[in-house]
Amino acid sequence: MRFVGLILFILIGCQSEIPKQEDFAAYVNPFVGTGGDMINGFGNMFPGAAYPFGMIQLSPDNGGQGWQYCAGYHYPDSMIVGFSHTHLSGTGVGDYCDISVIPTTKPIAEKYFIQSDSTVQKIISDCGFDPNHFINRDGHFGPFDKHFLLKYSSKFSHKTEKASPGFYSVNLQDDNIDVELTVSELAAMHRYHFNKDADIQNVVLNLGFTNSDQTTDALVRYQSPELFTGYRFSHGKANVQRVYFAMQFSRKIKEYKFFKTQSLEGDKLAKGKELAAAFSFEGKESKELLVKVAISSVSEEGALANLKTIDQYGWDFDQMHKSTHDKWNNELSKIKVTTSDAEKRSVFYTSLYHSFIAPYRFSDSDGGYKNFKQVPDKADGYTQYTLLSLWDTFRAEDPLLSLVQPKVEENIIHSMIAKYRQTGEIPYWEISGNEGGSMIGYHAAVLMADALAKNIGKFDREELYKALVDASETNRKGLDFFRRYHFVPTDMEKAGTVSKTLEYAFDDWCIAQIAKQLGKTSDFLKYMERSTWYKNLYDPSFHLMRGKNSDGSWYEPFQPRFAEYGNPHCVEGNTWQYSFFAPHDMPGLIALMGGKHEFGIMLDSLFTQTSELLGEDVADVTGLIGQYSQGNEPDHNFAYLFDLVDQPQKAQFFTNKIINTLYKNSPEGLCGNEDCGQMSAWYVFSAIGMYPVNPVDGRYYFGSPQFENVNLNLPNGKTFTVRAKNVSKENFCFRSVKLNGQHLDRLYVTYDEIEKGGKLEFEMVNY
Repeated sequence: MRFVGLILFILIGCQSEIPKQEDFAAYVNPFVGTGGDMINGFGNMFPGAAYPFGMIQLSPDNGGQGWQYCAGYHYPDSMIVGFSHTHLSGTGVGDYCDISVIPTTKPIAEKYFIQSDSTVQKIISDCGFDPNHFINRDGHFGPFDKHFLLKYSSKFSHKTEKASPGFYSVNLQDDNIDVELTVSELAAMHRYHFNKDADIQNVVLNLGFTNSDQTTDALVRYQSPELFTGYRFSHGKANVQRVYFAMQFSRKIKEYKFFKTQSLEGDKLAKGKELAAAFSFEGKESKELLVKVAISSVSEEGALANLKTIDQYGWDFDQMHKSTHDKWNNELSKIKVTTSDAEKRSVFYTSLYHSFIAPYRFSDSDGGYKNFKQVPDKADGYTQYTLLSLWDTFRAEDPLLSLVQPKVEENIIHSMIAKYRQTGEIPYWEISGNEGGSMIGYHAAVLMADALAKNIGKFDREELYKALVDASETNRKGLDFFRRYHFVPTDMEKAGTVSKTLEYAFDDWCIAQIAKQLGKTSDFLKYMERSTWYKNLYDPSFHLMRGKNSDGSWYEPFQPRFAEYGNPHCVEGNTWQYSFFAPHDMPGLIALMGGKHEFGIMLDSLFTQTSELLGEDVADVTGLIGQYSQGNEPDHNFAYLFDLVDQPQKAQFFTNKIINTLYKNSPEGLCGNEDCGQMSAWYVFSAIGMYPVNPVDGRYYFGSPQFENVNLNLPNGKTFTVRAKNVSKENFCFRSVKLNGQHLDRLYVTYDEIEKGGKLEFEMVNY
């Protein structure tokens, strides 16, 4: 007995010495970026349950319309009209919010589902509303929205909301129902607790619910008393959106009804553009009801197969939630920061969380997905991804994935090549197997050149190269003019000509790097020449870029602070916010502006002049420090350019200012659209103390490290450590830097140096 007792004592003692794994997910605040306003910027994030790069984003919808509801949810709102299974990640356009469900104990009646146009018009007339100037719930003007008439909605309080990676919960006040949501990579689970006694408990499925899109067809099919399948087809930013679903209940349905049908096949199948269904359950059986949901872009069978991927959990909601929580912890542990500042730690891990939400898995458990010709296809040996907002993400999000999630980046490139094989075009702004058409450039070139430079993935390099050459030879958004005039003329293209010229030049430099790898000397020289054409729009009288006419004359009128949306010179910005964009040729741009001293003066002026913008619609240009705009992407590397003109202290000053004034641990914590991880990836890099000025050249320039210690736990098993000795609120500048114990006489570290593992040490001092 003494021997057994000794063993138990040793075992218990050993157990107590096992270090507890850090709960990185506990630091994440999913409500960051769900608020904001027109002046300070909208993050347009959703607070609901998500899986790292998963298929489903299960989150509440307020039912409002407009820019602040692009992700279905806006923090100042106080109503929930449903919980849908797809949401955009911080974009500046609305769509998705597919397969909306909500539990209720309200009586089910057909009259509550009828919201015909004539009914809406009568309400508008009777109430004296102006249909084009209606005051929405958050106090903003907008068009009258019939979602305000939904009977099956509920008030809620933020006091009852909880959210963490892979989990969301809230109390629906109208019926006193507690809702809990969690997800896996391919499916979701809801848990409802009906707190008050009710003879009947209902779940309402609203396939007609829209978020800036239009339902084109919907279907619900009875499979069994616990199982229904169907689909919602829609047209919006995704021109052809097809979401098939499978929905399984933990209890047998007592009764179900279809509403707003256009056709019926007995009582087993219903169709209709605004189709809704109500599933009723015996209230005396249990106060708890669970629902499993899976989706697919291919078929109901694909959704059913995806649903089976969570069979291992049965109806154990907590086990599935824990599994997803553990998955998030594993992903977030790729970067471990040490700090005594709890708020800053929360902002960092929330930023890392946002960076790992998009892109989304698009291929089913068997690899099936709806391809770009809108027919079923298979992702063979890779995962097909969707929501590729390349104009935003090429700057920091994709470089971050290349560093700590290279397999995801590899799959993104396979996904882009799939589109090229199917359509002959690379993606620009891909959404659900559609080309969204937004934004300029052909920035797939940046991702592909970066992957090849860093040896990420295995690809047919000749195929990649041909895809990019083909893209550079199209006439899309003024490219034909770019080739003819060596800039995009403002009198011919009309809008954003400076932005297009500068971004096309950078993309051509990226193509040149691939040509060089492939030994295509003449092509290399051709695209290197094209990469210098940005210089043709430099006006030495202003020391800025500006629009030029096809005859070589400067476009008039010209006001550098004019930032109105659709203006002749720039896309979502003004010439102050674009003139420093030549990441591939900074020595050339610096020389063009007169040298390091003169360039530094202009860069300093960007940050220190008035923040007043000229023009009517300037909603995209937010997060201003002078004319620098952190709330939109074009400026994101500009603070680091001080390093290139021997003024690192200013790089440190302004990056520190951006980090500590424009990112917060609150719903208003983002000063602009998250844009599929880009806003947060900027913070992740910058808080570590470095940033990829040119995403392809493998250099990370130094800014202002915020943490005592950062461990980058790399996929190759190595660890790269960044230490900031004596860092504090006051000590945000560094006096010296060492790499692996040796003094570093340059202001950057390389990708290869990071990949080898090692230690970067900053000695921090007061500014």
